[in-house]
Amino acid sequence: MSEAAIKYRLIKKEKHTGARLGEITTPHGTIQTPIFMPVGTQATVKSLSPEELKEMNAQIILSNTYHLWERPGDDLVAEAGGLHKFMNWDRPILTDSGGFQVFSLAKLRDINEQGVNFRSNLNGAKLFLSPEKAIHIENNLGADIMMSFDECPPFFESYDYIKKSVERTSRWAERGLNAHRNPKTQGLFGIVQGGGHKQLRQQSARDLTAMDFAGYSIGGLSVGESKSEMNHVLEFTTPMLPENKPRYLMGVGSPDALIDGAIRGVDMFDCVLPTRIARNGTCMTSHGRLVVKNAKFARDFRPIDENCNCYTCRNFTRAYVRHLFKADETFGLRLTSYHNLYFLINLMKQVREAIKNDELLDFKEAFFEQYGLNVANPKNF
Repeated sequence: MSEAAIKYRLIKKEKHTGARLGEITTPHGTIQTPIFMPVGTQATVKSLSPEELKEMNAQIILSNTYHLWERPGDDLVAEAGGLHKFMNWDRPILTDSGGFQVFSLAKLRDINEQGVNFRSNLNGAKLFLSPEKAIHIENNLGADIMMSFDECPPFFESYDYIKKSVERTSRWAERGLNAHRNPKTQGLFGIVQGGGHKQLRQQSARDLTAMDFAGYSIGGLSVGESKSEMNHVLEFTTPMLPENKPRYLMGVGSPDALIDGAIRGVDMFDCVLPTRIARNGTCMTSHGRLVVKNAKFARDFRPIDENCNCYTCRNFTRAYVRHLFKADETFGLRLTSYHNLYFLINLMKQVREAIKNDELLDFKEAFFEQYGLNVANPKNF
């Protein structure tokens, strides 16, 4: 590798929107963007093998710093040769910082300038996570892309609180950048916060871009605000970020949000949504969502989505998948998980093609109509 672990190349900007066609070069391969990234919290995408993920052309997957620190431990992963060898995945990996889990899972926590004191969600043990500690863990895990340790304040928190949080997150980002010991093999991203406040988003973006991170993430969205509120924040936030660096919208994975995010210049997305709802029998299809457990599918011998070419849809019927769920057979949730991830990965392939042809708005209109969404005011998935 050259001196920089992560390189972004802007291939094309669409004429009618802020959408970008690009590629990100990492130590473990090149990623075509915009891209959806499956989430493998515990060093595995739930129920799916690395071979299946490659078969559906997952270009990069995520793992979770907080959970891997707790179990099995980042030192053990380092001893195994890093996360890629540990989980037998030779394509790019991104690790988050653990900050979101601290703030969403910990029942008791104390935030101060040094970091966060909290109790483990596994066993109640007292733990402390700081920017330096988070980066140390991520360096041990060895992912291609690492996230800075930040606070993710609630979207509707007060302006004064979010202002203090943004300022602290900027200080934490600088400390984490200084603690990063593998810049030639791992790229570190900064995370822009600020809730729904344009002035605070500007402040956060200004602070972080001055530090020259390998890429920039937009955090603190998809946390309870409406889709229109999220899109409004993206419209004024993404233009603040460098054109020569990747832009990553964290925790977003509904089909409409992926298309709307790409239109507003986002390159990378991730979310547990497709596999989480799959385990409950809910499938994303070209005509909207389908709950395969419903009784009406008991004798439905069509595939989950007749317009889908995934392994599940090529080989199995709605009736069979419903039977598996009713019989508590894990193969059922594997088939729906495979389908949902394939659906989103293929959706982003179509988005890239639409950007290439300057047709993304037309693609959005056709997709939303077929999916049963209101183009002007889509409801949450």
